[in-house]
Amino acid sequence: FPVAVWSWNAALAAVCGDVCLWKPSPLTPLCSVAVQALCDRVAADHDAEGVFSLVPGGAEPGGWMCDDPRLPLVSFTGSIAVGRQVASRVASRLGRSILELGGNNGVIVLDGADLELAVRAITFGSVGTAGQRCTSTRRLFVQRVIARPLLDRLVAAYRTVKIGDPLEDGVLMGPLVSRPALERFSAAVAAARAQGGEVRFGGRVLDRPGNFVEPTLIVAPRHDAFPIAWEETFAPILYVFEVADVDEALRAHNAVPQGLSSAIFTDSLRAAERFLSAAGSDCGIANVNAGTSGAEIGGAFGGEKDTGGGRESGSDAWKAYMRRQTSTVNWGRDLPLAQGIQFG
Repeated sequence: FPVAVWSWNAALAAVCGDVCLWKPSPLTPLCSVAVQALCDRVAADHDAEGVFSLVPGGAEPGGWMCDDPRLPLVSFTGSIAVGRQVASRVASRLGRSILELGGNNGVIVLDGADLELAVRAITFGSVGTAGQRCTSTRRLFVQRVIARPLLDRLVAAYRTVKIGDPLEDGVLMGPLVSRPALERFSAAVAAARAQGGEVRFGGRVLDRPGNFVEPTLIVAPRHDAFPIAWEETFAPILYVFEVADVDEALRAHNAVPQGLSSAIFTDSLRAAERFLSAAGSDCGIANVNAGTSGAEIGGAFGGEKDTGGGRESGSDAWKAYMRRQTSTVNWGRDLPLAQGIQFG
């Protein structure tokens, strides 16, 4: 990141014969400039100049792209709030959009699950990239009988997380992307405490140069009485809820407006099938005994509900990047007419 989001759109678009304009995040301009330089060099070697172009800047060039009818398809990855604006502006000119918006991803852990496997997946999902993936794990629903041992293991795992320069060996968690992101982290922790949450690990901003925070575990009361968990905070905060059974877990899991990635850890085939069924997870991605973070590149990536419904990668995502046309060729001298109509 942030190059991955561009690449799986741009590569498909190029295969489908499209040119691609990339407006990257204004917070990471140097990454996009470096990648564009590589594209320019390769394009020059293959007589393909102009296939990939860079449009740096903030909201203003993004607005131009939404409104320009020369761009039949706009793929947007970002917040739900901005995604609503993009969808509205592109639709107003009858353009098409692919929306990859917020994810408030949950993991369910049931009695009998492999706790060692679950702990590894949950820790990486919540702490990796400092919780700044759309698929980061943000909510954990644990069957009550195993809540204590799982939480103890998670606290132990969090204690081992080395924070610092992610280019250094052994560092698992780097900084947040900006000072406002750090402030949102602090505000979410404060809101969680005010709503009855108990910080079991972390919760502090580190006193050092850069936007570094501690990975944070918060044991929460009932999901419906804990509104901060219904929001997506782009930070390494994991809210933990105890549940009686898979029914209670699914009700809470599906209650939020976002619907990107989800996971269940269980040795029960019946519970796994339930989770994957129409009565189970309502997310675009549902995993069994694998975490929420990341994506299977061979499968369609995207979410439901306020996540936007878009799909990237996978077996049929390429169709969104192409113009469809139905063609009929008449090889004879007769002219068949619709609905069997005949002229006398």
